[in-house]
Amino acid sequence: PHAQAEALPPAPSPAALRLASLGDPLALSRLLMLYVQGHDDQAGVAIAWRDLDYGRIRQWLERVLELDPRSQYPLLAASEVYGAVGDPARVRQMLELVYQRFGEDPDRRWPWLAHAVVVAQHRLHDLPLARRYAQAIRLHATGPQVPAWARELELFVLEDMDQAEATRALIGALLASGQITDANELRFLERRLQNLPPPAHPPR
Repeated sequence: PHAQAEALPPAPSPAALRLASLGDPLALSRLLMLYVQGHDDQAGVAIAWRDLDYGRIRQWLERVLELDPRSQYPLLAASEVYGAVGDPARVRQMLELVYQRFGEDPDRRWPWLAHAVVVAQHRLHDLPLARRYAQAIRLHATGPQVPAWARELELFVLEDMDQAEATRALIGALLASGQITDANELRFLERRLQNLPPPAHPPR
């Protein structure tokens, strides 16, 4: 008999998982993550990521995150593992998961959204999507542990979009906000401002 791949079942409900955790949701979250990651390598069968049901993958990753909200692994897996598939529709599903759950803990989850910016910009070539993600980092990941370069990702996207006026306005806002305090970062922003083409309609 030939080995046949088994489909990933729907993720259990949050209530069922709380009962199953027996008071230790962190341990259960790790077990669920191992289960999901092992699904593509079954006995006698290796399943390509493009053949996985990404709707169900997302369900399971969200359940893991709900059991352990401080875990970084579900969003890492979404952006860097399952997001590496060659199918743009599936990539978008994973990036959108990262974006939607980023807002719950932006100061800790910004690295995965920063990776989503790069994927949207350079792999999907969807600059409006990359800007939406980069703008979310700038507006919401404001903690002292968030590096300045992460908040400046929007600048690079705007430059790719040939949006010199928007880039100029954003640099001005960053300089005026007081969020950028490092001298090197300030010099970097000032140099970028100087290197922008002159305004199409200079002020009188």
